[in-house]
Amino acid sequence: MTREEPGAAGGGRTAGEENAREAWREEPADLRLVPLALAAWAAAAVALGVAGWWVVAGVGLCVVAATVLLAPAVVRWRVRGRGRGRGRGRRLRATAWAGVLLCAAAGAASAGLHAADLRRGPVPVLAQEYGRAWVEATVTSDPRLTRPRVSGQGMVPVSVVMDIEVLRVERSGGGAVRTRTPVLLIVPPGADRRAWLGLLPSTRLRIGGRFAPPREPGDPFAAVLKARSGPPRIVGAPSALQRTAGGLRAGLRTATDGLAPDARALLPGLVVGDTSRIDTELRDAFEATDLTHLLAVSGSNLAIVLLLLVGRPGRAARAERGGLAPRIGLSLRGTALAGGGLTLAFVVVCRPEPSVLRAAACGLVALLAIATGRRRSLVPALAAVVLVLVLYDPWLARSYGFLLSVLATGALLVVAPGWSEALRRRGVPGRLAEALAAALAAQAVSAPVVVVFAGRTSLVAIPANLFAELAVAPATVFGFVALAVAPLWAAGAQGAAWVAGWPAGWIAGVARSGAELPGAELAWPGGWWGGAALALVTVAVVAGVRRLRHRTWPVVGVVVLLVLVVARPVPLVRWISGWPPPGWVFAMCQVGQGDAMVLAAGEGAGVVVDAGPDPVAVDRCLRELEVRSVPLLVLTHFHADHVAGLPGVLKGRAVGAVQTTGLDEPPGQAGFVRRVAGAAGVPVVRAVAGERRRIGALEWRVLWPPAGPGPPDGGPNDASVTLLVRAPGGASLLLLGDLEPPAQRALWRAHPELGAVDVLKVAHHGSPHQDPGLTGAVRPRLALVSAGRENPYGHPSPRTLAALRAGGARVLRTDRDGAIAVAGAGKGLVAVARGW
Repeated sequence: MTREEPGAAGGGRTAGEENAREAWREEPADLRLVPLALAAWAAAAVALGVAGWWVVAGVGLCVVAATVLLAPAVVRWRVRGRGRGRGRGRRLRATAWAGVLLCAAAGAASAGLHAADLRRGPVPVLAQEYGRAWVEATVTSDPRLTRPRVSGQGMVPVSVVMDIEVLRVERSGGGAVRTRTPVLLIVPPGADRRAWLGLLPSTRLRIGGRFAPPREPGDPFAAVLKARSGPPRIVGAPSALQRTAGGLRAGLRTATDGLAPDARALLPGLVVGDTSRIDTELRDAFEATDLTHLLAVSGSNLAIVLLLLVGRPGRAARAERGGLAPRIGLSLRGTALAGGGLTLAFVVVCRPEPSVLRAAACGLVALLAIATGRRRSLVPALAAVVLVLVLYDPWLARSYGFLLSVLATGALLVVAPGWSEALRRRGVPGRLAEALAAALAAQAVSAPVVVVFAGRTSLVAIPANLFAELAVAPATVFGFVALAVAPLWAAGAQGAAWVAGWPAGWIAGVARSGAELPGAELAWPGGWWGGAALALVTVAVVAGVRRLRHRTWPVVGVVVLLVLVVARPVPLVRWISGWPPPGWVFAMCQVGQGDAMVLAAGEGAGVVVDAGPDPVAVDRCLRELEVRSVPLLVLTHFHADHVAGLPGVLKGRAVGAVQTTGLDEPPGQAGFVRRVAGAAGVPVVRAVAGERRRIGALEWRVLWPPAGPGPPDGGPNDASVTLLVRAPGGASLLLLGDLEPPAQRALWRAHPELGAVDVLKVAHHGSPHQDPGLTGAVRPRLALVSAGRENPYGHPSPRTLAALRAGGARVLRTDRDGAIAVAGAGKGLVAVARGW
């Protein structure tokens, strides 16, 4: 039995728990290994990007400098009685600096040797020549799918990619050459995707294809190999270790087959880092809420399982230690061995790749924290882990994920305990204080790094992580149970997966709900300057909170302001920004390089014309406009920058029908529209020239494409559905889609009655290809251009903008002005830009 401390009746804390907390508070962190780890890290990162001779020179200089620093100390150590006093302090400092230099030399040398593998042998030569060859190679990573994305007018096809190590190269007309070179393999879209995705690491393949140089100089592979179509040619089976891991992972996937879609996709990723089922929409939600660490193999997964073994912090070395270990009769030594065995099993199942080894190492550091409750030993343990991993795999020195892992782990060890204690002193319950401090500390150190690479920061990351954390442990534990039971008892694995599916679904719901908030993400300047600026802001905020710690109302005011920024209630946003203006009749959304427009069709309703390239962007725009129902969605043509955002329009809204052009080009994107609409139960109808429609005071006529033979050149742009709209209040609008000059001329000749309009949606994002006759005939008062910032096409063209202004039009463009809303009619016609 344990003894309660006097006066602890209200808190229920035992003397041991108080002692553990005192240890966390009183023991200063031991930072002696930190400079050594940082020196190796920085040297490796630099050495990977410079020529080999510079690396040799740098290593030699560091070794010489370290020798110079150590030589006097070695001489004095040989002389008795000289190891005391002020001289001893100087020698210790010299020794410390010598250690830093030697670790830098080791990091640079390891990086130089790894980088040399990318520059020698036949593969780099083939890459520079874009040559073809047959190779034998070993698969060194899990196959994965590229993310679907819009590029210009089309969708970039999804391909299978994987890391391989080329062992043998055969060129036509030449002999075979043996080598060991890392290469990125890309499998073309037409290949047997399922066969390629089923490959296990360590499988040996024979592959034919064309080599190309890496896209970025700092990529950790010597070349990109674009394989020929067809199934993989396997010449060597995977190892027994990888077969075992693959069987366990496949068993977990099978056990989760019957779960809800989000839980089915998320649970394998949460347990073993298998993200093959996670779609783009769910991944984007996790990125918006800074929960992506849950989609990868993480040390926290291992720490949760080890926590069950050793119990609560600070109790592992005491007679009343917690966890399962004492209940099943394990001694301290047995507990340590069991923890090591679990860690080894974790590495086997999740594959012994650098990312998994990193997670296992961080998990062991967390285990040390759990077992001892002693902070002094944790920071050197983390520094040692960083040092060993960087020397083992120098490419980690340039890894975004590695940097975030180390920063987050360091924050949990160094910053979070103090913040947790401060929250307790202010009356926050113990468990809540620990969770809140951990989330705050991790976000404070990781947000500047996220900004460097992503150019945005999440405003909902802390509450999202707090809510998600409630479900991580049960989902992980029952997920591991399903993983372990699957080879022996399929029904039991399905039952465990069903239990784990509930918390996994909760985590996915937290990510989706947080991402849907209008202010979930805040745009921030990217790059290292942007990261430094956010770090300074974070320091200022922490200092301000410390100053206001005894003042309740300012803190409450800041919290309320943050909630309003995140929630962005439409009435408040409209009152502050004036957008959208009251009585708006037409809006052009800011969706990047693409088109998405809305015609007001009554309270909460809008006719949407095109959906843009991004579902998230068009959904956000419609929410800002308070459009809850869409009587009709018109897709002018099937280019991806007009239709890829279709799921965003359908999300949570009643859509009456989707109207499209009659030319099903490109066929893949036309099929995409029909699949997505069909899955939502929305009919797809064809627009017919001369068709007239009316919804309340909104009416419009379809002018183009004509019935019968195709448009002048038969292309998708010239098949764009073109509308002449009469908005509520009488404003006239001409929406041209992406019509090219031949179709514009044909439209003008087919409709000589066309006269002046109030608003012209400029064709094809303001490209230089415009028909001056049509522009002169319609003489718009407002010319609106939808284009993406810094797009590679030069849209909108200066020549087109000058011609419109010369005709008396006021020109607004989404790449500079943001979303645009039009209100009024006649002399009262106004356009309000939302701005950036």
